[in-house]
Amino acid sequence: MDSVIKGEWIKTTKHMSELDFGQLNMSISTDRYTSPEFQARERELVWMKTWQIVGRADELANAGDWKTCQIFGQSYIIARGKDGKLRGFVNSCRHRGNALCQGKGNSPRLLCQYHLWSYGLDGKLIGVGRPDMVGPIDKAAHGLIEVPVDTALGFIFLNPDQNAKPLAEYLGKEVLEGLAPYKLDEMTPVGMDVREALNCNWKVVIDAFSEGYHIIGVHPELLSVIDPEAGKVWHGFYGDHGMAYSPFEVKNAQGAGLEEQVAGIHALPGTFPTVTEVLPRFDALVAAYRGADGKLAFPEGVTVRTLLQQATRETLSVKGLDVSGLTDEQMSDSQGWFLFPNFFMTIRAGEATVIMSVPHPDGDPNRCIWHVTAYMWLPPELRAPYRAELVEVKEPGSYPYFLALQQDYDQMERQQKGLRNAAFTSMTLAREEVSIARFHMVLDRYLAART
Repeated sequence: MDSVIKGEWIKTTKHMSELDFGQLNMSISTDRYTSPEFQARERELVWMKTWQIVGRADELANAGDWKTCQIFGQSYIIARGKDGKLRGFVNSCRHRGNALCQGKGNSPRLLCQYHLWSYGLDGKLIGVGRPDMVGPIDKAAHGLIEVPVDTALGFIFLNPDQNAKPLAEYLGKEVLEGLAPYKLDEMTPVGMDVREALNCNWKVVIDAFSEGYHIIGVHPELLSVIDPEAGKVWHGFYGDHGMAYSPFEVKNAQGAGLEEQVAGIHALPGTFPTVTEVLPRFDALVAAYRGADGKLAFPEGVTVRTLLQQATRETLSVKGLDVSGLTDEQMSDSQGWFLFPNFFMTIRAGEATVIMSVPHPDGDPNRCIWHVTAYMWLPPELRAPYRAELVEVKEPGSYPYFLALQQDYDQMERQQKGLRNAAFTSMTLAREEVSIARFHMVLDRYLAART
């Protein structure tokens, strides 16, 4: 990205017609969605070897803040030390293995309730209960077992592999620099932060959000606004990760009249709720081109798309968000980012929706847990008042997702039912599903690492 500035790096991505499909397997075996043996290999070679998001950095803002997290049955503690550094530890006392912590909290030390062994926020053993009953002990050799923890893009990442390469190297320069101008680290969960068990494999979730082909069958409401034109998607592949985007335009912008296009923008909040705050400025810009007879006439170079971009830039700038690092296209176009193994995010100026999925703790490959969070950029003084609290859904189907997300929710469980049919051994990908093929290629490479 050294040769491009700001968001102009997007022009280095490849159009669908430039991709080498010869390197991709467009036929995917279905046992990877249903087989306990396959999931066992994933546990060993993927989940225990990769960096994964386990929270937001601002969750642990103060010295003494700590939280626990689970990765495929393994329990970890993340704590912010007095020196301001975040550290990760295996959630086991070095005495008899008792779990030290549950949930989250703030304390000057980590105390085992079993025999009162205590540890500093740096993991060092401070003291033991009744030293006279313990006898001589080398405290330096009995600190908590540390695991790699780091932050990027406002998220906390943890890797169970003590020999993992640094997070910055794992994500890569393209990912970090490509996302930096969005100020994702300054965004706040707003409106939705939900975790729920689904009756599908975790990869069904990743697949579902890696392509727009399904709009025609699953999201018919979108067809009145957006035309999923074949071959319109551009792709960037960065190590194990990737990004795809297609320029946003109101459906049939070439053939529709100006009033129809303006109406299309007004219909967007039903699918993209944050467009609502841009509409007042958008309407004001449109009104400037309305003649005395009430008819719209745009000069050359002005379109409904460019007015939406201008309105978005001006609205966000007034709020205080620095959008100087984003192009006009990034004011309107939503990019879909995938970070291996389980992070998917759509992001545009001022907002992002993050979807993550993990295998279900009960070990059933036909089940998973998904975590969906909507983020917005807000001025600092509004972040705490508007911050959404995490909702843990206990009763399946009881949470009211917005329409498009509910449609995906229902479809993913239907797909898993079909994948469980023994006679159906492989699925065939369409060209528009190239991101799915790329994800499974990376997955297969990890699974082939067994020696």
